[in-house]
Amino acid sequence: MHLADSHTHLDQYQPEEAPDILRRAADAGVELVVTAGVTEESSLNCIDLANRYDSVYAGIGIHPMDITEPMNEAAYQRFRSMALANSKVVCISEVGLDFSEGMPGLDVQIQVLRQHVRLAAELDLPVIFHSREYPGRMDDHYRTLQALQEANVQEVGGAMHYFQWDADIAKVCLEMGLAVSIGKPLLRLPQLQETVRDIPLDNIVLETDSYPQYFKRNRMRWTEPKDIKDVAQKLAELKGISATEVAEATTGNLLRILKGRVKLRGPV
Repeated sequence: MHLADSHTHLDQYQPEEAPDILRRAADAGVELVVTAGVTEESSLNCIDLANRYDSVYAGIGIHPMDITEPMNEAAYQRFRSMALANSKVVCISEVGLDFSEGMPGLDVQIQVLRQHVRLAAELDLPVIFHSREYPGRMDDHYRTLQALQEANVQEVGGAMHYFQWDADIAKVCLEMGLAVSIGKPLLRLPQLQETVRDIPLDNIVLETDSYPQYFKRNRMRWTEPKDIKDVAQKLAELKGISATEVAEATTGNLLRILKGRVKLRGPV
């Protein structure tokens, strides 16, 4: 299988772990891993990883929970420069809106998101975005999608990261020309499984959202890019097709979203 992980946080692991993580991923058939920045420093670290490992590519951006102030022109130009200087920057990520408790004010979150979409448009990069609702308030995701639409994200495309919501939210994404990115929640959430059955395969990419899971005492139980294989197999079961078909389609979808910036050696 030719698999791809559209969203990870490899830069948050200890540097010496990267070779083994990527070896395990390759053994599972994962040929492409996108690692997403959450701050300016994190974005630079993602670029460094991408430049050291052939299978790794970088997303750059500021996660909404890491926003400390509006994005001024100087910060915008620094992100612009890091993308222009590095061909392995393939998307703007991780950016978006977060409505959970303790987050920065919504006004500043929207301002920073709009600046990221502006950058995506200038550089012709897709946006792989975050949306987290206040507990029990699903309408928050429509506010994220509205903010993205008002910023014209549909002009550059992208995907809704770690999608685990209902068919109505998926429909809005698809109407905006956005994919949905499916991770390990697919293995355990019946409602998500029902939703995903009806989402066209052409609109799905896969991810793990891998990061160091110190709350799991057994290191080998941490989610890693290798676990994309499990997600692909579950999606294949739900769709009634082979895991190989799922791998080829979802990897091809990600390559299309990334607009030809990534070339795999396999037949995808």
